[in-house]
Amino acid sequence: MDKISNAVFGGERPLYASHNLIIDNVTIQAGESAIKECSNLEVAGCRFEGKYPLWCCSGTVVRDCHFTEGARAAIWYSQDMEMSGCKVIAPKMFREMDRLKLRDCYFTDSMETLWDCRTVDLEDCRFEEATYIFMRCSNVTARNIHVSGRYAFQYASNVEIHDSILDTKDSFWEARDVTIYDSTISGEYIGWYSRNLRLVRCHIAGTQPLCYAQGLILEDCTMEADADLAFEYSDVQATIRGNVTSIKNPRSGHIHADSYSQIILDSNIKAPGDCVID
Repeated sequence: MDKISNAVFGGERPLYASHNLIIDNVTIQAGESAIKECSNLEVAGCRFEGKYPLWCCSGTVVRDCHFTEGARAAIWYSQDMEMSGCKVIAPKMFREMDRLKLRDCYFTDSMETLWDCRTVDLEDCRFEEATYIFMRCSNVTARNIHVSGRYAFQYASNVEIHDSILDTKDSFWEARDVTIYDSTISGEYIGWYSRNLRLVRCHIAGTQPLCYAQGLILEDCTMEADADLAFEYSDVQATIRGNVTSIKNPRSGHIHADSYSQIILDSNIKAPGDCVID
């Protein structure tokens, strides 16, 4: 493989259609599409300052790089990418990606990051200011991630998450086939309109969680005191350790908890209205 080291590039497409190339300790200054339509790249120790630097690439390894605020929408329409040890300040990373692996990466502005991506594997990653993250993503596996923001995983499907902290309002709306293990999920209105959402040994916080859900399963979960008015109009099978502040009008299924502060079953309950609560 050819190698470019200790160089500075700027302007339009300086490394367009490069193949079989090592890019080491390079600075990409203001401009657009610096490394576009490329394949079989190793990118290490680089600094990205311009827009859209890595679009339409395949077979790319990105290590220990810094994406500044100017490198917005840095990586779209790419396949088979591994990224590790990177710091990303720019928003709107990753759109229409296939087979993306992230390890030990830190995103300080995750607005509209990871949209319409397929087969994503994450571990030891942190996402801050994460508004509308993981929108419509599918086949996602995550371990030890920390997401802080709003509207995470909306319309996502086939997701498996372990040992994570998800502090995000309106998360998992209309998500399908999601399983979360040993994690903390906090924020208002978690999991509304979801289908086949399964939570195993998770801690749930925030008002009105898990409403309007179909095929909802909780196994040995706990609920914070502010997780009130839970399960409204949901089809749910739940075992909950400790106290539940309040549940309201679950549609069907079975809920077992150690105790309840309030159970609300009123004239607004929807058929069949036969959830067993004990």
